[in-house]
Amino acid sequence: MPRLRFAPAAFLSAAPLLFVLLWSTGFLGTKGAARNADPFAFLTVRFVLAAGLMALLTAALRAPWPTRAQAGRAAVTGLLLHAGYLGGVTTAIWLGLPAGVTSVLVGVQPLLTGLLSWPVLGERVTARQWAGLALGFVGVLLVMEGRVLGDLHGSLGSPAALGAAGFALLCTTAGTLYQRRVGGDMPLLGGTTAQYVASAAALGAVTLARGGGEIHWNAEFILSLTWLVLVLSVGAILLLMRLLRDLPAARVNSLFYLVPPLAVLESWLLYGERLSPASLTGLALCVAGVALAATPARRR
Repeated sequence: MPRLRFAPAAFLSAAPLLFVLLWSTGFLGTKGAARNADPFAFLTVRFVLAAGLMALLTAALRAPWPTRAQAGRAAVTGLLLHAGYLGGVTTAIWLGLPAGVTSVLVGVQPLLTGLLSWPVLGERVTARQWAGLALGFVGVLLVMEGRVLGDLHGSLGSPAALGAAGFALLCTTAGTLYQRRVGGDMPLLGGTTAQYVASAAALGAVTLARGGGEIHWNAEFILSLTWLVLVLSVGAILLLMRLLRDLPAARVNSLFYLVPPLAVLESWLLYGERLSPASLTGLALCVAGVALAATPARRR
């Protein structure tokens, strides 16, 4: 059966930037969807559509399907990276936690992943990479400074909303480490299909247990759902799975520091939101931090 092939040098050069650009649009799409639907019902529909598209793509390209063992491991990754992370973030926003605070809380992920990379994966994080991770986190704080300070003076949402954001942080960290550790042999398309099937089943069960969820099928929701399924759940996730296969976990996760700055720039371009000097300084620090963290250790 034919397999998807990439030119390694060209892919590793372009894929990280493309992934960050696509992933940064997720908060904008999630905000539009969360205003019009129950979070669990919305994510169930999103994962069902994504699973269907990935299955069709796998069959059309005659790409390999995962074995039973591979599908089981892919299901665990899906429950952590999709159902857990996206479920937590969407629920936190739906419960009233400001997007700026949510971004900063989830933004701890690269530091947490770097801390656990050595004991879990045996991947050493160099002093240069630690400096980049710390610098990137400071940059995220500066980028979100105006929004977060404004949010802190207002309502931070309920303890349940904060708990949902914390749950999302733990899930995305655990999912990244797990995928990096056991997912190296996972067929890219077929394995991702298994991830979405498991996620759709889990959140579908939660939706039914809560008595179902209301969805307003208006233009904003349909546009947000279409974007999130095609661009995030298919394009960005395939890039992430490939990056986790080819690069150390700490280097891949340092890319997430560029997401909040790009989201702020996109909000400025699309909606004319304020871009403060602190945000510009933070953006520069994020870029510098990722450049440090993404530098591979020299081999002796």
